[in-house]
Amino acid sequence: MQPTQKDIWEAKQRIATFITNTPILRTDVLSKQSGTNAYLKLENLQQTGAFKLRGAANKILSLSEEDRQKGVTTFSTGNHGLAVAYVAKQLGIPVVVCISSRVPTNKVNKIREMGAEISIVGESQDEAQEYCYTLQETKGMTVVKPFDDKEVIAGQGTIALELLESIPEMDTCIIPLSGGGLFSGIALGLKVADPSIRIIGVSMEHSAVMYESIQAGKPIVLEEQDTIADSLLGGIGDNNTYTFSMVKKYVDEIVLLSEEEIAQGMSYIWHQHQLGVEGAAATPVSVLLHSKAKKVGSHTVNIITGNNVDPTCFLEAVKSGDEYDG
Repeated sequence: MQPTQKDIWEAKQRIATFITNTPILRTDVLSKQSGTNAYLKLENLQQTGAFKLRGAANKILSLSEEDRQKGVTTFSTGNHGLAVAYVAKQLGIPVVVCISSRVPTNKVNKIREMGAEISIVGESQDEAQEYCYTLQETKGMTVVKPFDDKEVIAGQGTIALELLESIPEMDTCIIPLSGGGLFSGIALGLKVADPSIRIIGVSMEHSAVMYESIQAGKPIVLEEQDTIADSLLGGIGDNNTYTFSMVKKYVDEIVLLSEEEIAQGMSYIWHQHQLGVEGAAATPVSVLLHSKAKKVGSHTVNIITGNNVDPTCFLEAVKSGDEYDG
Protein backbone atom coordinates (compact mmCIF):
# COMPACT_ATOMS: atom_id res chain seq x y z
CA MET A 1 0.00 0.00 0.00
CA GLN A 2 1.33 3.41 -1.00
CA PRO A 3 2.08 6.04 1.67
CA THR A 4 -0.81 8.43 2.37
CA GLN A 5 -1.31 11.94 3.66
CA LYS A 6 -2.30 10.37 6.98
CA ASP A 7 1.10 8.68 7.16
CA ILE A 8 2.78 12.06 6.73
CA TRP A 9 0.76 13.59 9.59
CA GLU A 10 1.61 10.63 11.81
CA ALA A 11 5.28 11.08 10.92
CA LYS A 12 5.10 14.76 11.84
CA GLN A 13 3.97 13.86 15.37
CA ARG A 14 6.41 10.94 15.72
CA ILE A 15 9.58 12.84 14.76
CA ALA A 16 8.77 16.22 16.32
CA THR A 17 11.49 16.02 18.99
CA PHE A 18 14.17 14.85 16.53
CA ILE A 19 13.92 17.38 13.71
CA THR A 20 13.89 21.12 13.13
CA ASN A 21 11.06 22.95 11.39
CA THR A 22 13.56 24.57 9.06
CA PRO A 23 13.26 28.20 7.94
CA ILE A 24 12.15 29.33 4.50
CA LEU A 25 14.12 32.21 3.02
CA ARG A 26 12.97 34.45 0.17
CA THR A 27 15.87 35.17 -2.16
CA ASP A 28 15.46 38.60 -3.74
CA VAL A 29 18.20 38.40 -6.37
CA LEU A 30 17.05 35.03 -7.67
CA SER A 31 13.43 36.24 -7.64
CA LYS A 32 14.31 39.18 -9.87
CA GLN A 33 16.42 37.09 -12.20
CA SER A 34 13.94 34.24 -12.59
CA GLY A 35 10.66 36.17 -12.63
CA THR A 36 9.16 34.15 -9.78
CA ASN A 37 9.06 34.70 -6.04
CA ALA A 38 11.86 32.28 -5.18
CA TYR A 39 12.21 30.70 -1.74
CA LEU A 40 14.81 28.41 -0.19
CA LYS A 41 13.65 25.67 2.21
CA LEU A 42 16.78 25.28 4.33
CA GLU A 43 16.97 21.59 5.17
CA ASN A 44 20.74 22.06 5.41
CA LEU A 45 20.01 23.41 8.90
CA GLN A 46 18.84 20.05 10.27
CA GLN A 47 20.89 18.61 13.14
CA THR A 48 22.73 16.23 10.79
CA GLY A 49 23.02 18.82 8.03
CA ALA A 50 20.43 17.29 5.69
CA PHE A 51 16.74 16.42 5.24
CA LYS A 52 17.48 12.69 5.63
CA LEU A 53 16.99 12.96 9.39
CA ARG A 54 13.21 13.13 8.90
CA GLY A 55 12.82 9.79 7.15
CA ALA A 56 15.42 7.97 9.21
CA ALA A 57 13.82 9.11 12.48
CA ASN A 58 10.34 8.13 11.35
CA LYS A 59 11.45 4.64 10.31
CA ILE A 60 13.50 3.84 13.39
CA LEU A 61 10.96 5.28 15.83
CA SER A 62 8.28 3.09 14.24
CA LEU A 63 10.20 -0.11 15.08
CA SER A 64 9.26 -2.39 17.96
CA GLU A 65 11.50 -2.51 21.03
CA GLU A 66 12.59 -6.03 20.03
CA ASP A 67 13.70 -4.86 16.58
CA ARG A 68 15.51 -1.88 18.08
CA GLN A 69 17.54 -4.16 20.34
CA LYS A 70 18.69 -6.19 17.32
CA GLY A 71 19.96 -2.98 15.74
CA VAL A 72 19.62 -1.26 12.38
CA THR A 73 21.71 -1.15 9.24
CA THR A 74 21.57 0.94 6.10
CA PHE A 75 23.25 1.64 2.77
CA SER A 76 23.90 5.22 1.83
CA THR A 77 25.76 7.81 -0.24
CA GLY A 78 26.41 9.63 3.04
CA ASN A 79 23.59 11.79 4.38
CA HIS A 80 21.15 8.97 5.07
CA GLY A 81 23.85 6.97 6.82
CA LEU A 82 24.63 9.98 8.98
CA ALA A 83 20.94 10.40 9.85
CA VAL A 84 20.51 6.73 10.75
CA ALA A 85 23.67 6.83 12.88
CA TYR A 86 22.43 9.95 14.69
CA VAL A 87 19.00 8.52 15.53
CA ALA A 88 20.48 5.19 16.58
CA LYS A 89 22.90 6.99 18.88
CA GLN A 90 20.08 8.97 20.48
CA LEU A 91 18.13 5.76 21.10
CA GLY A 92 21.15 3.72 22.16
CA ILE A 93 20.77 0.98 19.56
CA PRO A 94 23.45 -0.81 17.44
CA VAL A 95 23.97 0.47 13.89
CA VAL A 96 26.04 -0.55 10.87
CA VAL A 97 26.28 1.84 7.91
CA CYS A 98 27.25 0.28 4.57
CA ILE A 99 28.77 2.68 2.06
CA SER A 100 30.70 2.52 -1.20
CA SER A 101 34.21 3.81 -1.78
CA ARG A 102 32.68 6.83 -3.57
CA VAL A 103 31.29 8.37 -0.38
CA PRO A 104 33.31 11.54 0.42
CA THR A 105 35.72 11.30 3.36
CA ASN A 106 34.05 14.13 5.28
CA LYS A 107 30.78 12.21 5.37
CA VAL A 108 32.52 8.97 6.38
CA ASN A 109 34.22 10.77 9.27
CA LYS A 110 30.95 12.29 10.47
CA ILE A 111 29.24 8.89 10.44
CA ARG A 112 32.12 7.38 12.40
CA GLU A 113 31.97 10.23 14.93
CA MET A 114 28.35 9.24 15.61
CA GLY A 115 29.62 5.92 16.89
CA ALA A 116 28.35 3.84 13.98
CA GLU A 117 30.17 0.82 12.62
CA ILE A 118 31.07 1.47 8.98
CA SER A 119 31.45 -1.14 6.25
CA ILE A 120 32.93 0.13 2.97
CA VAL A 121 31.82 -2.20 0.17
CA GLY A 122 32.48 -1.84 -3.57
CA GLU A 123 32.24 1.24 -5.76
CA SER A 124 28.47 1.80 -5.87
CA GLN A 125 25.51 2.10 -3.57
CA ASP A 126 24.07 -1.08 -5.10
CA GLU A 127 27.08 -3.08 -3.88
CA ALA A 128 26.80 -1.57 -0.40
CA GLN A 129 23.11 -2.47 -0.45
CA GLU A 130 23.85 -6.15 -1.06
CA TYR A 131 26.04 -6.36 2.01
CA CYS A 132 23.43 -4.51 4.06
CA TYR A 133 20.89 -7.25 3.39
CA THR A 134 23.48 -9.86 4.32
CA LEU A 135 23.61 -8.25 7.77
CA GLN A 136 19.83 -8.46 7.95
CA GLU A 137 19.94 -12.19 7.21
CA THR A 138 22.84 -13.06 9.51
CA LYS A 139 22.27 -10.70 12.45
CA GLY A 140 18.56 -9.87 12.28
CA MET A 141 19.20 -6.16 11.92
CA THR A 142 16.46 -4.00 10.37
CA VAL A 143 17.41 -2.39 7.06
CA VAL A 144 16.56 1.30 7.04
CA LYS A 145 16.27 1.96 3.32
CA PRO A 146 17.41 5.41 2.15
CA PHE A 147 14.34 6.10 0.00
CA ASP A 148 12.08 3.20 -1.08
CA ASP A 149 10.32 2.75 2.25
CA LYS A 150 6.87 3.84 3.39
CA GLU A 151 7.98 5.36 6.70
CA VAL A 152 11.00 7.06 5.15
CA ILE A 153 8.88 8.63 2.42
CA ALA A 154 6.31 9.82 4.98
CA GLY A 155 9.08 11.33 7.08
CA GLN A 156 10.43 13.32 4.15
CA GLY A 157 6.85 14.32 3.34
CA THR A 158 6.65 16.36 6.55
CA ILE A 159 8.51 19.05 4.61
CA ALA A 160 5.35 19.51 2.50
CA LEU A 161 3.28 20.26 5.60
CA GLU A 162 5.72 22.99 6.61
CA LEU A 163 5.67 24.47 3.12
CA LEU A 164 1.88 24.59 2.96
CA GLU A 165 1.71 26.24 6.36
CA SER A 166 4.34 28.89 5.57
CA ILE A 167 3.65 29.63 1.88
CA PRO A 168 0.05 28.65 1.06
CA GLU A 169 0.32 30.55 -2.25
CA MET A 170 3.15 28.26 -3.44
CA ASP A 171 2.49 26.94 -6.94
CA THR A 172 5.86 25.38 -7.86
CA CYS A 173 8.33 23.22 -5.96
CA ILE A 174 11.77 22.19 -7.27
CA ILE A 175 13.19 19.07 -5.60
CA PRO A 176 16.54 17.27 -6.04
CA LEU A 177 15.81 13.82 -7.46
CA SER A 178 17.78 10.64 -6.90
CA GLY A 179 16.15 7.53 -5.41
CA GLY A 180 12.95 9.52 -5.06
CA GLY A 181 12.20 9.33 -1.33
CA LEU A 182 12.32 13.09 -0.82
CA PHE A 183 10.53 13.78 -4.07
CA SER A 184 7.79 11.22 -3.40
CA GLY A 185 7.11 12.44 0.14
CA ILE A 186 6.94 16.13 -0.73
CA ALA A 187 5.02 15.55 -3.97
CA LEU A 188 2.44 13.40 -2.17
CA GLY A 189 1.92 16.02 0.50
CA LEU A 190 1.61 18.87 -1.97
CA LYS A 191 -0.43 17.19 -4.70
CA VAL A 192 -3.03 15.87 -2.25
CA ALA A 193 -3.46 19.41 -0.93
CA ASP A 194 -3.50 21.01 -4.40
CA PRO A 195 -3.03 18.94 -7.60
CA SER A 196 -2.23 22.10 -9.56
CA ILE A 197 1.07 22.66 -7.73
CA ARG A 198 3.84 22.06 -10.25
CA ILE A 199 6.49 19.59 -9.04
CA ILE A 200 9.87 19.66 -10.79
CA GLY A 201 12.59 17.10 -10.17
CA VAL A 202 16.24 17.95 -10.84
CA SER A 203 19.33 15.79 -11.20
CA MET A 204 22.74 15.80 -12.87
CA GLU A 205 23.24 14.91 -16.52
CA HIS A 206 25.20 11.70 -15.88
CA SER A 207 23.94 8.68 -13.91
CA ALA A 208 20.47 10.18 -13.40
CA VAL A 209 18.94 6.78 -12.65
CA MET A 210 15.38 7.84 -11.81
CA TYR A 211 15.13 10.00 -14.93
CA GLU A 212 16.48 7.26 -17.19
CA SER A 213 14.23 4.67 -15.51
CA ILE A 214 11.14 6.76 -16.17
CA GLN A 215 12.24 7.19 -19.77
CA ALA A 216 12.64 3.41 -20.05
CA GLY A 217 9.36 2.70 -18.28
CA LYS A 218 11.01 0.50 -15.65
CA PRO A 219 13.83 0.63 -13.07
CA ILE A 220 17.22 0.33 -14.73
CA VAL A 221 20.84 0.17 -13.58
CA LEU A 222 23.44 2.75 -14.59
CA GLU A 223 27.14 2.89 -13.85
CA GLU A 224 27.83 5.67 -11.35
CA GLN A 225 29.99 8.55 -12.54
CA ASP A 226 31.79 11.16 -10.48
CA THR A 227 29.77 14.32 -9.87
CA ILE A 228 29.83 17.26 -7.47
CA ALA A 229 26.21 16.32 -6.75
CA ASP A 230 27.38 13.04 -5.17
CA SER A 231 24.29 12.81 -2.94
CA LEU A 232 22.24 12.15 -6.07
CA LEU A 233 24.17 9.00 -6.98
CA GLY A 234 22.81 5.50 -6.46
CA GLY A 235 20.31 3.14 -8.07
CA ILE A 236 16.60 2.85 -7.38
CA GLY A 237 16.53 -0.95 -7.02
CA ASP A 238 15.25 -3.61 -9.42
CA ASN A 239 12.34 -4.34 -7.07
CA ASN A 240 11.42 -0.74 -6.37
CA THR A 241 8.16 -0.73 -4.42
CA TYR A 242 7.17 2.90 -3.99
CA THR A 243 9.31 5.69 -5.38
CA PHE A 244 9.46 4.79 -9.08
CA SER A 245 5.67 4.73 -9.39
CA MET A 246 5.21 7.78 -7.15
CA VAL A 247 7.72 9.91 -9.05
CA LYS A 248 6.16 8.83 -12.34
CA LYS A 249 2.70 9.73 -11.01
CA TYR A 250 3.49 13.12 -9.51
CA VAL A 251 6.36 14.61 -11.52
CA ASP A 252 5.51 17.42 -13.93
CA GLU A 253 9.03 17.83 -15.29
CA ILE A 254 12.57 16.56 -14.73
CA VAL A 255 15.52 18.87 -15.40
CA LEU A 256 19.09 17.63 -15.86
CA LEU A 257 22.04 19.91 -15.12
CA SER A 258 25.68 20.01 -16.17
CA GLU A 259 28.46 20.03 -13.59
CA GLU A 260 29.12 23.69 -14.40
CA GLU A 261 25.50 24.64 -13.81
CA ILE A 262 25.47 22.85 -10.46
CA ALA A 263 28.67 24.61 -9.42
CA GLN A 264 27.16 27.97 -10.22
CA GLY A 265 24.22 27.17 -7.98
CA MET A 266 26.63 26.44 -5.13
CA SER A 267 28.44 29.70 -5.88
CA TYR A 268 25.20 31.69 -5.93
CA ILE A 269 23.99 30.35 -2.58
CA TRP A 270 27.36 31.08 -1.00
CA HIS A 271 27.71 34.63 -2.32
CA GLN A 272 24.09 35.66 -1.82
CA HIS A 273 23.31 33.91 1.47
CA GLN A 274 26.68 32.81 2.92
CA LEU A 275 25.53 29.20 3.01
CA GLY A 276 27.89 26.39 2.07
CA VAL A 277 25.80 23.59 0.55
CA GLU A 278 26.33 20.35 -1.34
CA GLY A 279 26.09 20.13 -5.09
CA ALA A 280 22.80 18.24 -4.84
CA ALA A 281 21.36 20.94 -2.59
CA ALA A 282 22.21 23.65 -5.13
CA THR A 283 20.48 21.99 -8.08
CA PRO A 284 17.03 23.62 -7.60
CA VAL A 285 18.61 27.08 -7.55
CA SER A 286 20.57 26.22 -10.70
CA VAL A 287 17.31 25.40 -12.47
CA LEU A 288 16.10 28.96 -11.91
CA LEU A 289 19.49 30.58 -12.56
CA HIS A 290 19.67 28.97 -15.98
CA SER A 291 15.95 29.08 -16.80
CA LYS A 292 16.03 25.32 -17.35
CA ALA A 293 12.42 24.57 -16.40
CA LYS A 294 9.76 24.73 -19.11
CA LYS A 295 7.40 26.49 -16.70
CA VAL A 296 7.38 27.88 -13.17
CA GLY A 297 4.63 29.70 -11.34
CA SER A 298 4.63 32.90 -9.31
CA HIS A 299 5.82 31.37 -6.01
CA THR A 300 8.57 28.77 -6.31
CA VAL A 301 10.14 26.84 -3.44
CA ASN A 302 13.59 25.33 -3.85
CA ILE A 303 14.42 22.45 -1.49
CA ILE A 304 17.99 22.98 -0.21
CA THR A 305 18.76 19.46 0.92
CA GLY A 306 22.09 19.47 2.78
CA ASN A 307 25.43 21.02 3.73
CA ASN A 308 27.67 17.98 4.19
CA VAL A 309 30.19 18.95 1.54
CA ASP A 310 33.94 18.44 1.63
CA PRO A 311 35.58 21.88 2.09
CA THR A 312 38.07 21.37 -0.72
CA CYS A 313 35.31 20.23 -3.09
CA PHE A 314 33.18 23.19 -2.04
CA LEU A 315 35.91 25.75 -2.67
CA GLU A 316 36.70 24.26 -6.07
CA ALA A 317 33.01 24.24 -7.02
CA VAL A 318 32.49 27.85 -5.95
CA LYS A 319 35.60 28.91 -7.85
CA SER A 320 34.48 27.11 -11.02
CA GLY A 321 31.00 28.53 -10.55
CA ASP A 322 32.44 32.03 -10.34
CA GLU A 323 34.46 31.45 -13.52
CA TYR A 324 31.42 30.09 -15.32
CA ASP A 325 29.40 33.10 -14.20
CA GLY A 326 32.08 35.50 -15.27
